[in-house]
Amino acid sequence: MWNMTDLSQRPAGKQNRQKQIVADLKLYPAIRVNELAERLGVSTETIRRDLADLDERGLINRTYGGAMRPVAYEPGISERESLLIDERQKIAGLAAGQVEANDILMIGGGATTLHFARRAALLDLPITVITHSFSIAMALAASPLIRVLMLPGQYDGREGLIHGADTVEQLQKFRANKAYLGASGLTVEGPNDAAMGPGLIYGAMMRRSAHTFVLADHSKFDRPSLTVYGPWSESVTLISDADPEGELLEALREAGVKVMIP
Repeated sequence: MWNMTDLSQRPAGKQNRQKQIVADLKLYPAIRVNELAERLGVSTETIRRDLADLDERGLINRTYGGAMRPVAYEPGISERESLLIDERQKIAGLAAGQVEANDILMIGGGATTLHFARRAALLDLPITVITHSFSIAMALAASPLIRVLMLPGQYDGREGLIHGADTVEQLQKFRANKAYLGASGLTVEGPNDAAMGPGLIYGAMMRRSAHTFVLADHSKFDRPSLTVYGPWSESVTLISDADPEGELLEALREAGVKVMIP
């Protein structure tokens, strides 16, 4: 299974070990503790502590005797709203600075996009917003200058949003100059979402908008999820709280994606 390399040339520090474990999981679907310990020249207890740390950070999924590639699962919207509040607010503030008078926006559901909607409502600008999220529509309603168009479809109480075939069909009748979308994870393939229904909506919003702003904090870097809702391209801007690194950064550069950091 393993391509055994000269371990004497591999740094044994914690950070380098963990980077190697994450890199290995991009090549193999699963790895075992004893194989990692032998390969990296440390004890199995050290590897177990590394796996526990990586699992807590969402970079891997621990299994009995080892680890496997992570597949992002997100808690409900009410729980996510209490996480990473400072990071989300910084992202939202920077994203709101990109809104101009008379813009037509598509806004996808999510915790970070809800922070953005609250900032947008304070801009005192006439804009039109197309959304499928009730919480975002309510946040925007605070401004008399904002016209909100609510999309039809099936209601998801866990996420507080609408999705389904009717939603996607209605989106085909609109055009926007900007879309603001969240993500469960960001990979070299593109932004992705943990649920199929919302993922289809975000993909449709991306296609129907001239430019897409992806709002995602650093915890989403290199986290694959169920649905890749669109590719990276020059018409996408990533707004985050930290700089991406490694293969993700290279993919963004190759695609011409602009990255904005508060």
